[in-house]
Amino acid sequence: MSKEEQVRASIAEQAADWIVANEDGLDVRQSAALAAWLKASPLHVEEFLRGSAVARDLRLARSAPEYAVEAVLAGARDDEDAPVHSLWARFAAGSTGTTQRWVAAAASIAAIAVLSFGLVSLRSGHPGRPEPSAGIPTLHFETGHGEQLNRRLADNSVVHLNTDSSVTIRFSATERLVMLSSGQAEFKVAHDPARAFRVVGGPAEVIAIGTQFDVRLKADATVVTVLEGRVSVGLSQPLDRGAERGFASPRYVQVGANEQVQVTEAAGPSVPAKVDAQNETAWLHREIVFDHEPLEQVVAEFNRYAKKPVVILTPSLGRLEISGAFATDDADAFVAFLRTLKGLKVQTTPTRIEVSQR
Repeated sequence: MSKEEQVRASIAEQAADWIVANEDGLDVRQSAALAAWLKASPLHVEEFLRGSAVARDLRLARSAPEYAVEAVLAGARDDEDAPVHSLWARFAAGSTGTTQRWVAAAASIAAIAVLSFGLVSLRSGHPGRPEPSAGIPTLHFETGHGEQLNRRLADNSVVHLNTDSSVTIRFSATERLVMLSSGQAEFKVAHDPARAFRVVGGPAEVIAIGTQFDVRLKADATVVTVLEGRVSVGLSQPLDRGAERGFASPRYVQVGANEQVQVTEAAGPSVPAKVDAQNETAWLHREIVFDHEPLEQVVAEFNRYAKKPVVILTPSLGRLEISGAFATDDADAFVAFLRTLKGLKVQTTPTRIEVSQR
């Protein structure tokens, strides 16, 4: 199952939980949480609409003997949509008592959706903006080694995840919060003056209203690169104790297009440096671009995507400077390039690519 299918299946599971919870009865806080969950993503609404179709079939199965439950389940099994399979599996695995609960719960799902949307719109005055509460939902996306993922969020912002990356997203009426826990992500932020878009990753905190920027977590720092607009970059709030650390840099620095800063817990944000932002974010086009960079750095970057890692056996070769643009998913082309370099010997084994002095 692909990452996208896993996410859809997870949403279907959440929808199933809400259906059962509603049958048991929701208090005010839970009702608000359900409303927020529905408003968080069009995918949530879609799964609830699927549930409405389930409710229709289950009502028929309960009231019309000729429309048996077995027929309903058979129809569901014929559906090739994996998330629906997940929801139906939850239904089919239950006991008779559980089935009765599902019938009642599914029958009211459409009404819940309409009521929840109405309540949120009346309270917030802004359609599509959930009220802050303990039940504010979170979305989680992640990629495996060599994978990338693009997602459009509920506010029309777009997040691009690079290889081995993980984000958790939490929107409320007052802010849009993204927690980058690993890897690298690029954000194209939809303008919303009432809600800043805040990204926390490692020691860094980035605040934007409407802009495009890239955040990468490294072992010793967080690197922020701006492609368009401006952002504010500083230490994340739990780490913002500059006086205690003995430095007087400002809480935030302003970073503009084609500028980059590094943020460390010890020193806070650096002075913005000029960079070629398109080269720095070439990964968006599945490329890595280098201009007179040491081979060891190029190899380390390539290994972020490669199925078979490149290993430099002769340490002195790591200082060799090279330039070029390389496809992250074309190991053969990268190996062919290495073989053109004078004095290098490149050998491919079943588990890795070895580079040594000729």
